[in-house]
Amino acid sequence: MSNDIIESLQKINGKTSFYFENLITGESLAYQPDLSLMAASIIKIPIMVALFYQEKNGVINLQDSYILIEEDKKPSCGALNVLHNGLELTIEDLCSLMIILSDNSATNILINLLGMDTINEILAELGYKNLKLNRFLFDREASARGIQNYVSAGDIADMLKKMYHGTLVSETSSEKMLEILKNQRLNGKIPFHFTEKIDIAHKTGEDTGITHDVGILYGKEPLLMLFLGNEVDVPVYERFMQDTAWMLYQNSINQL
Repeated sequence: MSNDIIESLQKINGKTSFYFENLITGESLAYQPDLSLMAASIIKIPIMVALFYQEKNGVINLQDSYILIEEDKKPSCGALNVLHNGLELTIEDLCSLMIILSDNSATNILINLLGMDTINEILAELGYKNLKLNRFLFDREASARGIQNYVSAGDIADMLKKMYHGTLVSETSSEKMLEILKNQRLNGKIPFHFTEKIDIAHKTGEDTGITHDVGILYGKEPLLMLFLGNEVDVPVYERFMQDTAWMLYQNSINQL
């Protein structure tokens, strides 16, 4: 099975990265895990981590209020861009919207609150060399100038693994972040073939020629799965994600 996955990845046009680990047995498989790739909305996981880091250090209170204004609203993903000005949300609400609906407006509000430089400093302090926030979400001008956000499967895998073990920021923070990820509403990739109720703490990312899905599938044993793709045929790579996630899940059941 491992050889089949790697061979399939090698045949897919574009830049791809993959990481898998059974978090109980330690069985793992990786393909180009340190490859730096344009992040799309996967960068929202590191932003969430920086937010909880600042909460733990007393810099930010997740229950503080934020009032939505017209200037906050960004197109594309999310809900805030169609809601009324003056809407009162908590910082935690903004974080949930950023993750479960991939809300770009909520994301940019949080980047402003935290500070882009501060987010990058926190990520560096936590030891992540391949995670870099360089621009706001849906900033077409910056994107046209080649300014992008970057992630790697290896660094995001490390984040998710530490969340699972309760060691990313703090045990309480790890639990809260995983609960937010479990509420994900964009479920067309890793969860595609699953008809029974299984918790999947995950985050997707999409843009032109870009498609990602990363997370933890809580089956009989927790399975860490990360699929990242740049310059790919999006439907082809997403079908690979869907089928491979199901195959890895079925294989874990059969081995019990």
